[in-house]
Amino acid sequence: RGGEFARPGEPFCFNAIGPMSELLDRRAIYSRLQQIGVAVPKHVVYDHLGGGEGLVLREDYLEVSGVRINKPFVEKPASAEDHNIHIYYPPSVGGGSKRLFRKVGDCSSAFYPDVSEIRRDGAYIYEEFLPTEGADLKVYTVGPKYAYAEARKSPTLDGRVVRDPSGKEVRFPVLLTAHEKDVARRISLAFGQMVNGFDILRAHGASYVCDVNGWSFVKSSSAYYQDAAAVLRRMARRAISGEDSPFLGAHMGPPH
Repeated sequence: RGGEFARPGEPFCFNAIGPMSELLDRRAIYSRLQQIGVAVPKHVVYDHLGGGEGLVLREDYLEVSGVRINKPFVEKPASAEDHNIHIYYPPSVGGGSKRLFRKVGDCSSAFYPDVSEIRRDGAYIYEEFLPTEGADLKVYTVGPKYAYAEARKSPTLDGRVVRDPSGKEVRFPVLLTAHEKDVARRISLAFGQMVNGFDILRAHGASYVCDVNGWSFVKSSSAYYQDAAAVLRRMARRAISGEDSPFLGAHMGPPH
């Protein structure tokens, strides 16, 4: 619907509309990230309804077309709009699974000790579970040159959401490394999304992107909103003055 609105008048768009379709499919997101040289967790894709072959499932691992993902592994629906993500644990730690979901009150996940069967009702990404010392990194970009990051308690811990006195989830500002800033730039350009959010997992001394969200804002940070307003104002003024923007519709290849 946004595309239908934008085509007749060709308005200035901070976020390119065409690439937004990629953001609805986690498979397309990972494919694009790999194309631009951004690290993602080791993973495989399998469509249980597509008549695919090559799936091998054992107590402590899953294998698709010869690529093995050991437990614990993460199971994500291909649809990025489905936030029901499961984690399956090996028998050596008791087995079972954990289900992650959109926050319900102060709960963001639940453990099921007797459920170890993967879902078979559609297409899924199966990826290695990365140990992050209990924190997820949420990154918010405004154009390719500005990125703001916050850390939050990972829902994979105990599923309990920590909130401040005002009821908001507790998050802490985080400094990005030079490499992570370059990743933010690449993602903003590759997906054509100036106002954008994505998730980083820091594990094994490296940074992996596990999701790209599209239009996202920081929940509460006056510094972020002041900076974002300044960047967006400059972009809008460039568009009004007829200057070519180096930001919109750009796509990047892998680093050299």
